[in-house]
Amino acid sequence: MSGSDRDLVLALRAELAAIDPSRLCDRHAEGAGLAASAGLRARPARDAPVARLLVRLGRDAAGLGRALRLADFDWAAAADHCRMAWLRGLFLARGSLSLAGGRTHLEFVVGAGEAPLLARRLGDVGLPASWRLRRGRGVVTWKNSETVGLFLRRIGATAALLEVEARQVSRALRGDLNRVLNAESANLQRAVGAAGRQVAAIDELSASGELADQPFVVRSVAEARRETPEATLTELSERLQLHRSAVQRALERIERLAASPPDEAPRGWRGAGPLA
Repeated sequence: MSGSDRDLVLALRAELAAIDPSRLCDRHAEGAGLAASAGLRARPARDAPVARLLVRLGRDAAGLGRALRLADFDWAAAADHCRMAWLRGLFLARGSLSLAGGRTHLEFVVGAGEAPLLARRLGDVGLPASWRLRRGRGVVTWKNSETVGLFLRRIGATAALLEVEARQVSRALRGDLNRVLNAESANLQRAVGAAGRQVAAIDELSASGELADQPFVVRSVAEARRETPEATLTELSERLQLHRSAVQRALERIERLAASPPDEAPRGWRGAGPLA
């Protein structure tokens, strides 16, 4: 993850940690989320915003040693705002967010037996997540940027989340633009290559006198291609007032004639033919 992405993640965590719940129940719920680390070594407050949050909630670093289980929080009886406060505390204590390579990845690391419980709770609030075991710990994960954005918005992220989303949109637009430019470049290269082959074939048939023996449509297309080698099939068809398919068949016929020795040319390719 780049330095700017790391700074953005830190800004987002700081924004969440700066939220000061007005309801006492929300403060208790967020504190319970911060202390939810049963089965794991207590994680110290590694950044200043979270440390200040602990002070505001009446919990110092030593208080984190009293690890709670996820099940200790009465999820079923809690109001939605209490659930979001608990999830905010849990994210600050046990969550991580990665924006590496334009991909959004958010995960919680909890006790091995608690991952299914957390996944169910997230599903209860419309945020379904996957979970797995990793090195004896439970990992609950989101890799969908829309779900991650919805979760962060619901737990209180605003300004930093807008910046995250703006970067995602910018990266997506750059990716789309690059794909369009690459496709256009490939199409242009193919068109230039085809026009070069066609002009060379026209010159060869003209020098041998065979072009004069071709039907009127073939001669007209050959003349137009020689005069405007950069023109597309559509532009040639509009100029000659012919169907695009007729122009394409005439050019294909010219290339095949130039590639075939006179004594090996298929019937109908030399002299008057179906395009007369």
